Amino acid sequence: QVQLVESGGGLVEAGDSLKLSCSISGRAFDVNTGGWFRQAPGKEREFVAGILWRSGVTSYADSLKGRFTIARADEQDTLILQMDRVTPEDTAKYYCAADYKSPRRPGTNPSDYTYWGLGTQVIVSS
Repeated sequence: QVQLVESGGGLVEAGDSLKLSCSISGRAFDVNTGGWFRQAPGKEREFVAGILWRSGVTSYADSLKGRFTIARADEQDTLILQMDRVTPEDTAKYYCAADYKSPRRPGTNPSDYTYWGLGTQVIVSS
């Protein structure tokens, strides 16, 4: 079993930067893919970014390319989402996800991921 715990959310102003972290524990060595999703009130959960654990290949939602960066931290069992130049439209609950499968590219659907954290809230004020 794999456990994921997100941190780093909070209230920020438009234009600010924010870094989210996801600590992976349990059978972390089983993880081959990591991802971030977000869900705003009344909306479906949407893909933000994904990364293949060993190769470092990344994938991003088209609308977020250039502002958000996904990476593994130096502590290899930590997944990072760097958010730059945030806007009120980035307000959502952000979820960390992981899976044991080894696709050629990170999955972009929630169904591509087996393990999920409980999420961390991000609120961006205008």
